[in-house]
Amino acid sequence: MSKQKIVLAYSGGLDTSVILKWLKETFDAEIIAFTADIGQGDELDGLEEKALNTGASKVYIEDLRAEFARDYIFPMFQAGALYEGQYLLGTSIARPLIAKRMVEIARAEGATAIAHGATGKGNDQVRFELTAAALAADLDVIAPWRIEEFRAQFPGRAEMIEYAEKHGIPVKASAAKPYSTDRNLLHISFESGMLEDPWFDATREDVRDMYVMSVDPQLAPDEPEYIELEFKQGCCVAINGTPLSPLEVMDTLNEIGGEHGVGRVDMVENRFVGMKSRGVYETPGGAILFKAHRIIESITMDREVMLLRDSLIPKYAQLVYNGFWFAPERLALQALVTESQKNVEGTVRLKLYKGNIMAAGVKSDVSLYNPHIATMEADPTQAYNQGDATGFIRLNALRLKVSSAVHGAEGIEPAKAPAETNA
Repeated sequence: MSKQKIVLAYSGGLDTSVILKWLKETFDAEIIAFTADIGQGDELDGLEEKALNTGASKVYIEDLRAEFARDYIFPMFQAGALYEGQYLLGTSIARPLIAKRMVEIARAEGATAIAHGATGKGNDQVRFELTAAALAADLDVIAPWRIEEFRAQFPGRAEMIEYAEKHGIPVKASAAKPYSTDRNLLHISFESGMLEDPWFDATREDVRDMYVMSVDPQLAPDEPEYIELEFKQGCCVAINGTPLSPLEVMDTLNEIGGEHGVGRVDMVENRFVGMKSRGVYETPGGAILFKAHRIIESITMDREVMLLRDSLIPKYAQLVYNGFWFAPERLALQALVTESQKNVEGTVRLKLYKGNIMAAGVKSDVSLYNPHIATMEADPTQAYNQGDATGFIRLNALRLKVSSAVHGAEGIEPAKAPAETNA
């Protein structure tokens, strides 16, 4: 009788290396390791050999960068998604792609379960498992960190390192970098360790070497750089006049943005599971793309369409963050987003300087901005009669006048600053 097959999301780090061996021993199963190349760079070097030596019966390492950029990053940026006003969802948007491919491999290999190394305190467990539920409800999901037996065996990293050494698994755990990272084409995140203290200053000179994708803004070039991004249907299709694929756009913008130290975010966010956590993010290319997209929308998007789409940004971002990428409501929202982006095209010029992204010009053949109408001089088109504003204001003021007549002006209390205290 053939053994059970389990497809494991494998990064080659301490946790998933230990989990690979533990799953094989505990479930007496064949472990198929899967690693998605979504822009981790040299972190993938030697992974196949390591996985096989650790006990994997088969290893998949697949380049999903083009699909990641085209089918995940770009649609999300069309939506203008921003979580809690700051986070560009770099880790969040990668998880549904990884989980989707795990499900596909499980089907092809005849596996009965998928497994991951996400902890029971984080968001990733939810993202992986909601994707699996949407795409393959019959597959079992094994989450070792939620299994009491596993946690009892590995109460801390010291026990994991000891286990790895006992089984000949090479580890790189070190106190020199007391934080965890997650890197892909869109960003790199830093969490844990000294960053768990929200008062810790992550801009200090002595932690400059933590950052990977961007230079410290203070050390960025003293001369600004101008770049031009061309958009069609809300997607960047060229940079400085050179047509590029979504993957090439991200690679190019990451390189340019990184040189000028743009796209760093330090925030305390609300995890889906209920706790707050502090994260530091580098998203150089994403920050540029987000800014440019907003600028081109400003002259090509109808006001009410923009208002409607913007009202849905918090919900869309929440769906991505919480792992509902394949949920029907996200797909429905995406249909609205796609419709809203039909005429979002033109060219945006940006100025990059020491961590800043500044608007430096925008143009479009389908611009809704008409300087003749907007001018403070005489309007040659006669499209706007300033006298019409009298009736417009009078009608909008009607309900305010009625309320004032009934309740009186004294019913409106102005906002007050906190009272001063004498220390």
